[in-house]
Formats: sequence, structure tokens, C-alpha cells
Amino acid sequence: MATSNFIDYVKINCRSGAGGAGSAHFRREKFVDKGGPDGGDGGRGGHIIMKANSQHWTLLHLKYRKHIKAEAGVGGSGARCNGKQGNDVIIEVPLGTIARHPETGEVMGEVTEHDQEVILLKGGRGGLGNWHFRSATNQTPLYAQPGEPGQEEWIVLELKLLADVGLVGFPNAGKSTLLSTVSAARPEIADYPFTTLVPNLGVVAYRDFKSFVMADIPGIIEGASQGKGLGLRFLRHIERNSILLFLVPATSENAGDEYRTLLRELELYDPTLLDKERLLAISKMDLIDEEAKADLIKTLPTDIPHVFISAVMQEGINELKDLIWKVLNP
Repeated sequence: MATSNFIDYVKINCRSGAGGAGSAHFRREKFVDKGGPDGGDGGRGGHIIMKANSQHWTLLHLKYRKHIKAEAGVGGSGARCNGKQGNDVIIEVPLGTIARHPETGEVMGEVTEHDQEVILLKGGRGGLGNWHFRSATNQTPLYAQPGEPGQEEWIVLELKLLADVGLVGFPNAGKSTLLSTVSAARPEIADYPFTTLVPNLGVVAYRDFKSFVMADIPGIIEGASQGKGLGLRFLRHIERNSILLFLVPATSENAGDEYRTLLRELELYDPTLLDKERLLAISKMDLIDEEAKADLIKTLPTDIPHVFISAVMQEGINELKDLIWKVLNP
């Protein structure tokens, strides 16, 4: 299998810059008596900053960048000159990226809007020069503060795709075909077991120049919540979808049972996923006749809106878009 360019998980070592030391300097000029202390402050060390960039959709550019180090601050000098601040390091990531501590799992920050920034590690504070410590009783302070050290941590960056609609279904349910039909996305599909290799995003055009984003999540199999198949690896992408669109093929033995199995896998992974709006699309309707359709309708759940579609024949696609838009914009 070819190596995928879709990377949604990286672990990197980050170190913020140390602060510059303060200066213990004294003013010495030929015609100035008792010049006194004039040591400047050290500059702050550089921060490690995570910044959202809507032009990125994967963490591939960070896959081989394991160590990231910010610049240290420069020490202060005489004449109350402060040291230069260390340059910050900006880590650009896709929208929907979360930074976590690898051991505790604590969320250090997340970005969901373009140009949003989160400081992951603060640079060390610069030390104060001896000018700050002068007083009537201590007119020649011979000391200044050292700069604070920077912080060093391993940080996990985890991407959760942001989409209006997430496609949920077993392998070979027709998710990739639907996405390629309604958008310009061209999902890469494995030879076996006929499932999408990685999540894919597509912008779906709607009436009056409106649009919404649809995500094709790799096929779930029964037991995915326990780590079987590809499902567990990509289930987290469903967490950020506004609507879950379940796809069940018309050729399924029992559409209702297949939908409930998918629902159960999501519940076992994260019960809060059941709070999302849900829609059901019966795909591949071109493969069954009217009699089979009548039998199929009897098995469908009554607590979820459904629509019959055939991506290949372009049937029911507009009805599906209308239903999605209505739920997105109540």
C-alpha cells in the first residue's frame, strides 16, 4: 500500500527560548561623577506558538520535524539598554488541531479559526539589570538577575477535521462515490476491503452560491471501537462534524440493523456523538427494484430522516442536499 500524505498525528519536542541575563553595569563617563548603576534588562526568550492556517489540511509538514527550538533572549547592556527578545517559533497547523501533553493527555490548546494562535510554551523571562536595585542605602548594586530558563516538553499534535457533514458507514457503502459526485474531491480507495484509505474533505456546492463541507471518514467495521480495522484510528474526526450522515447500501440484508450497528460503535467510542444531528441515506438504489425498495422501507428506523440516493445515476442527490442544508440552517 502506498504511503499516504494524510498525517493527523505527530509528536514533537519543543523548547522555548531562555531569557537573557540582566546587566550589572555602571555608568563611567569622564565628566560624570558617581555615574551609578545603569545595567539594562535581558530580553525575553522566544515562545513556541501554534497557529491555525486554513491552507493546511494535514500535519505532513511536521512529520519529520521532531525538534523545534525557539531563540534565547539577549542579555542587557550598559546605558540601560535592554537585550533583544528571542524570536518566537510559529508552528502552522490545520484548523481543528489540538495540542496535548503526551503523558497526561492534558489539552494545551486548540485552534479552530484561521490565524488563531495559542502559546504552547512561554519563553523565559529576561532578568532585571542592576539599575532596578539601586536605592539610597544600596547605591552600587553589584548584581543583576539571571534570565529564566525556557520550557521543554514533548507535545502531541492531533488533527480532528472540521466539517459540516461527516459520512459514516461500513466499507463499500458508497461514501467515496457520493463525495466525488457532489464535490471535486477524489478519495483514494484501497483494493481490499474496498475502503477509503484516509479521511477526505470536499466542498459541496448548493443553491445561490452557498456551500457546505463534507468529510468522508474511512469505513467503520463492527468492533472498531475496540481497535478493529481502520475505524478507531479515524473515529476522532467525527467529533468535529455538525451532522452525521449515515450511509447504508440498498443491498444490505437489513438497513435498520446496519444503522444501529454503526450507531453502537460510535456510542462505544464516545457517547456524546449521539447528541449530534443524524441523517440516513440509503445508497445504491439503482441496484434494487420497487419490490425490494418496499421491503427495505419496512426495516428503516423511524426516529431519523432518510433519503434514497444513487450517486452513480445522480438520483436523490438534490433531495439529500436540501435535507442537509435544512438541518444545518434550521
